[in-house]
Amino acid sequence: SLTETLFDLGAGDSVVAITDFCIFPPGLALPRVGGTKNPRVEEIRALAPDLVHMNLEENLRRHGEAIEAFAPVFVSEPKSVADVIELIAQLGEIHDRREQASALNDEMRAQLARMPREAFTFVCPIWKEPWMWCGGDTYVSHLVEAAGGRNLLGHHTRYPQVDLSDVLAMKPDVVFLPDEPYVFTDADARTIGETAIGPFPGHLFTWHGSRTLLGLRFLEEVLLG
Repeated sequence: SLTETLFDLGAGDSVVAITDFCIFPPGLALPRVGGTKNPRVEEIRALAPDLVHMNLEENLRRHGEAIEAFAPVFVSEPKSVADVIELIAQLGEIHDRREQASALNDEMRAQLARMPREAFTFVCPIWKEPWMWCGGDTYVSHLVEAAGGRNLLGHHTRYPQVDLSDVLAMKPDVVFLPDEPYVFTDADARTIGETAIGPFPGHLFTWHGSRTLLGLRFLEEVLLG
């Protein structure tokens, strides 16, 4: 998410390395220094970065502390569209791309103003066997709420484990089925029935930053039909 956002802000030339999971923008030819849970800290040190971006949920504290021994660390954890707008503004300040950040945020606010306003209820699983769902304090939940949704599992935090039959008994208007982190399939959609939307690219729901704009556009399209 952060890698793509930096490139979209025109700061891609300042990026010296990325994770194994950075797939946007496509075709990046940069050193890869491990995953979010297992970064190769010594390789990062050897690159002598002026700043290392980390995410509070995806990265581990011990890795952040190890990196802080040789480079400043900027930690972010946006949980809502408003948080994303604030983060983009911060990135614009840090990387001297204020105008680009302002333009992207203007586009984000304009998209928010176009979002459907008809209320609906929803749930969104992230795993199966056991079934796990997005609680009310997650980025996914807040993203869909920006389109008028009300999370029927919003009284839970994080990712509660609830049987599918119990969730369907709550009669959600929509069951979103992203294809990550769990790869939900057409068979899962058939099991759920006509309320299912998906499977669809999960990064539209789980990646923030400039991809938040694409997530909002996706919601506008599927909800307005």
